[in-house]
Amino acid sequence: MNLTIYQVDAFADEVFKGNPAAVCPLTEWLEDELLLKIAAENNLSETAFYVQKDNQFDIRWFTPSSEVDLCGHATLASAFVIRNCENYQEQHINFYSPRSGSLPVTVLQDKFVLNFPTDQYIEVPLSDELLAVTDKQPIAAYRGKTDFMLVFEDSADIASMKPNLTVISKIDARGIIVTAKGIDHDFVSRFFAPAVGVDEDPVCGSAHTTLAPYWGQQLNKTNLQAFQLSARSGQIYCKLLGDRVELGGTAVLYLKGEIYI
Repeated sequence: MNLTIYQVDAFADEVFKGNPAAVCPLTEWLEDELLLKIAAENNLSETAFYVQKDNQFDIRWFTPSSEVDLCGHATLASAFVIRNCENYQEQHINFYSPRSGSLPVTVLQDKFVLNFPTDQYIEVPLSDELLAVTDKQPIAAYRGKTDFMLVFEDSADIASMKPNLTVISKIDARGIIVTAKGIDHDFVSRFFAPAVGVDEDPVCGSAHTTLAPYWGQQLNKTNLQAFQLSARSGQIYCKLLGDRVELGGTAVLYLKGEIYI
């Protein structure tokens, strides 16, 4: 069996920036064990698989160690592949996830605008465990559906932060979002998820379903510019729409290949 594979740098306008994702179009679903083996072999933060059903694309995402509920950058990468590599010319790409529901993407020239459900989060105490996840002092903590979010006073704290990956990997969550108000952008962030095989995700779209509503409320804005301060870095344009949030960005193709199984 041969499968086509693409690698796309998402939330980037040039290669080696943003967040790389593998994308594998399928004609039918393979066994979960095989999907996970492919993702582990790719060894990227996410591999997206999709199956087209008429005008809908069923999509799933795998880290090297597990399937996840939602992934922004690999959805953007999949939309890029469908539009630019698989000759699908519709302006709207209708993704559906069995774990997260309808996830439409709109193509606006070279930008892809994802429409995701906003996260529901609550403030939680700054426990000793949460205080130990980095070498910086947070000012507040929140718990969302899958992640903790820690808020810091200064964007310089985010840039210079050293995560304690051993502590983070033992927390009952997909990962830890760290964030602060930005200088050139509305807010900045980083994301650590060693429990699912991703020590630091270069640009995490799904984390912005928590970040955007939080900073929208703090800054009294519905349109926000976000920047992820990883080594590769990436920019995300956010727009709040009630219980949904739009996440916009660009992408570039790094490679196209073939998997032999």
